[in-house]
Amino acid sequence: MISQRGVHLLTAHGLRGSLQKAALSTTGANHKSYKLVVVGGGAGGCATAAKFSSKLGKGQVAVIDPANMHYYQPMWTLVGGGMKTLEDSGKPMSEVLPRKADWIKRKVVSFDPHNNKVITDKGQEINYEYLVVALGIQLNYEQIEGLPEAFETPGVCSNYSPMYVKKTFKSLKRFKEGNAVFTFPNTPIKCAGAPQKIMYISEEYLRTHGKRDKANIEYFTSLPVIFGIKKYADALWKVVNERNINVNLRQNLIEVKPDSREAIFQNLDKPDEFKTIKYDMLHVTPPMSSPDVLRNCAALVDGAGYLKVNKETLQHESFPNIFGIGDCTNVPTSKTAAAVAGQFGVLHRNLSMVMEGKTPQSVYDGYTSCPLVTGYSTCILAEFDMNGNPLETFPLNQAKERRTMFHMKKDIMPSMYWMGMLNGLWEGPKYVRKAMHLGFSR
Repeated sequence: MISQRGVHLLTAHGLRGSLQKAALSTTGANHKSYKLVVVGGGAGGCATAAKFSSKLGKGQVAVIDPANMHYYQPMWTLVGGGMKTLEDSGKPMSEVLPRKADWIKRKVVSFDPHNNKVITDKGQEINYEYLVVALGIQLNYEQIEGLPEAFETPGVCSNYSPMYVKKTFKSLKRFKEGNAVFTFPNTPIKCAGAPQKIMYISEEYLRTHGKRDKANIEYFTSLPVIFGIKKYADALWKVVNERNINVNLRQNLIEVKPDSREAIFQNLDKPDEFKTIKYDMLHVTPPMSSPDVLRNCAALVDGAGYLKVNKETLQHESFPNIFGIGDCTNVPTSKTAAAVAGQFGVLHRNLSMVMEGKTPQSVYDGYTSCPLVTGYSTCILAEFDMNGNPLETFPLNQAKERRTMFHMKKDIMPSMYWMGMLNGLWEGPKYVRKAMHLGFSR
């Protein structure tokens, strides 16, 4: 059986998506060498492996990842709301990795960038000419006192882990009355909108099932705002006010007491001030960080432990044969699958140029997106760049709740992910956006 800590670290290897029928897993030989090694089999890792294994040929590209399953994690919001199942969100890793890439089904335990190699948990030395780090982000539930043990008790749930996401809808169905509490931690996280998406879904569920008048819905966020982009924040304030949801800013969950069913929050502006609230349902978004193995390699990371890359070219600042993609990098944009798609095209072009002895020329514009699901049929499609400016695809006000955007999130985006992105065929909506705006730059 995999330990809870083990599953958290497996989940840290990015968004668990990949492509085509997979390469066979390889675990032999203590020394292997490849033209390109991709560490992490999530969305960015799979897309990269697909593109370059097709280009370089069989046996030239390796993907290192220990996970058996690849999950489309953006679907977990819908799983938590009872609209999808966990099984809908995953496929075996063996089915989604590209045929021409070698899958090394092991965990990387150390990087040695000065000698162009990584070491696995079985002591294998994997040498590379070029390296792409796509490790994703690590969930740190244990940084909250009382977790993860409290997940074994009634009402405590989280959409961020395959271990706990099924419990969210169960907790919602069993809710009778009292406080439904939703949290946002004091760290960078993946999909910064997800902590409140499940709150809006839960509010609608309780309303339609005749429980809303007995429910007090509380959102506790470490942030000083409800959302980082003002255009969408203004729209979300309207939603919470209309639905009588209480928003508590600059509050960080530090402890869960399952015996008394209490959650304790620290006021980040007044660190000596704490607030205790009873809960009947508690949805926890865990603190997150770059994976331990990456943070432990000082040569690769910045002061916060994230892979230190040029935010425009995605090339490492010290090692020109190393690139990064996705949540594990220090690119200053919201960590989402959409950001990975936008980064992928840039990485592909720039790494190809470096392989040809040229200087990277492609520039990442910071595009990211967060489909802010506000119920069982509505969604605000937030799209913006790394400077916080809206960067919208459609020629309409995307800050408005729309049924069309909900169906795009629920029914269209999963197929785009499995069939397009993981095969290295989707680089985000840049060209769609240009066409929608009649060729004008957006």
